[in-house]
Amino acid sequence: MRNLDISLLRVFVAVSELRSMTAAANLQGMTQGAVSQKMARLEALAGAKLLTREKRGLVLTPAGERLLGNARRMVGLNDEMWSEMTGGVVEGALRFGLPNDLVALFVPLLKGLVESYPKVDLQLHCGSSGDLSRHMVEGRLDLAVLEEPLGNAGGECLWIDRLVWVGKAGGTASMRDPLPISLVSETCSFRPAILAALKASDREARTVFEGGGLDAALATIRMDIAVSAWLASTVPADLRVLAEGAGLPALPSYAITLHRGGRASSGPAQELARQIRDGLNRPQPAYLA
Repeated sequence: MRNLDISLLRVFVAVSELRSMTAAANLQGMTQGAVSQKMARLEALAGAKLLTREKRGLVLTPAGERLLGNARRMVGLNDEMWSEMTGGVVEGALRFGLPNDLVALFVPLLKGLVESYPKVDLQLHCGSSGDLSRHMVEGRLDLAVLEEPLGNAGGECLWIDRLVWVGKAGGTASMRDPLPISLVSETCSFRPAILAALKASDREARTVFEGGGLDAALATIRMDIAVSAWLASTVPADLRVLAEGAGLPALPSYAITLHRGGRASSGPAQELARQIRDGLNRPQPAYLA
């Protein structure tokens, strides 16, 4: 019986999630050459190519996709066992990145973490997925949840959600021409999809607000100055999901994904990742089935 080297799997998971040998090397504190050697060894053991290079970076082959889930579980179990063997104390700093519109969904999980592990120093960084992704590559975050287009998502998929049009209940902004739209920021992950959908449908639109933050964007919607697009699970109760059609084009679905970086193998990071998986273990909505 042959044994797998956990370090090979750890490097494979890092390269798969970051889509870059260089970024994975920085994450693991290794040279790029060492990362390439470990990937070559793992591919030799697997008897197949696990990654291929495309314009958007390294992507998984079918063999790589089959291996990734088990690799994550093996690395996670290894770290969990090591923590238990060395005392099981979860402590230290944890830099966690979260998109602004998902904060409310994650509050119970974060509250549970800090209450269960008072020695964990949770540092929450909120922003757009684009900004958080860049911070991950720069090594400024240990874990981050990102919102990514469904066909171009990396990391570990937590759930899939639909992007929907949102407006004031009883409002008329959606019927105006050109369509007034409100965007949280220029780096908003939904911005390209919204603009592409409007262009494809030949619906004229104008941006009446952009870059002032989530609360300000919400205010423009509640005043019926503009409409916007949000994930279905994040729409505030006082706003209305607008039906597609009647001049509002269909919008794509997004993957909400978990990414590791920095001190991702630390006790706090491993525990938060576990709690996120357990807490968000929900069935997919009917419209995604």
